[in-house]
Amino acid sequence: MTTGRSNTEKISIGVIGGSGLYEMEGLTRVTSVKVATPFGRTSDDFIIGTLHGKRVAFLPRHGRGHRLLPTDINYRANIYGMKKLGVQRIISVSAVGSMKEKIKPGDIVIPGQFYDQTKHRRSTFFGDGVVAHVGMAEPVCADLGKVLIASGKKVGARVHRGGTYICMEGPQFSTRAESLTYRKWDMDVIGMTNATEAKLAREAEICYSTIALATDYDCWHHSEETVTVEAVLAVMKHNIETSKAMIREAVKMLPAERTCCCGEALRNAIMTPEKLIPAKTKKDLMPIIGKYLTTKTSAK
Repeated sequence: MTTGRSNTEKISIGVIGGSGLYEMEGLTRVTSVKVATPFGRTSDDFIIGTLHGKRVAFLPRHGRGHRLLPTDINYRANIYGMKKLGVQRIISVSAVGSMKEKIKPGDIVIPGQFYDQTKHRRSTFFGDGVVAHVGMAEPVCADLGKVLIASGKKVGARVHRGGTYICMEGPQFSTRAESLTYRKWDMDVIGMTNATEAKLAREAEICYSTIALATDYDCWHHSEETVTVEAVLAVMKHNIETSKAMIREAVKMLPAERTCCCGEALRNAIMTPEKLIPAKTKKDLMPIIGKYLTTKTSAK
């Protein structure tokens, strides 16, 4: 493995690996890249490699060795780093608990919605003198989601299309009272990371979709054992191999150009007049808001 990368090569696809997915096999021309951000360090170095002739940036969400709690992940740095590398689409892989009988441990869900129950996270790039309000009615890129559904079916996975991912703070699993309440709310799966990523990806005008790997029935299912780390890991091992196969197929299937509206999410969303945005904020956010500014500032 080498370090660094060419400034001219195009890296348009990003993969964020969740619990159990800390590396990607099958990559060639692999390099390890540190990306500096105004928000601090990313979870780990980015692994850049070629998959089916396309350059892909891989980042382990919790760091290699699973060192970061869900709340302690520097989500802003991670998504900013993807944007700075040129990534236009992010495939997120996450272990989740199932809130529905029909979603069995070992199944794959491609959620269409998120419900954010987190309390202690910065989930926006904005502030520090600039305000923007992006639309989140449809938080998942429909085009990318369709590709992931097709890739799952192609590798023989049991795939559920759509549904809502409720994002809890963690790191503890749910109490039974919480789990039963989420069931009454008609949630489909529960996890600890993806709503935050989806919000930041939308602000960064990056397409985002999740491969949610169902590992257990949370603790609402009285006929099943209460969720334990051991039970989760047993199912996760199989799910991770399935997700890797799905990613390989999805990368192969993704068209070179986007036709969705994710790449224009900030158009008309920035409320602060450009002349009132502090120079440092402009510089820090140049990879994200630069195309909407009339005065360009170096982002180095």
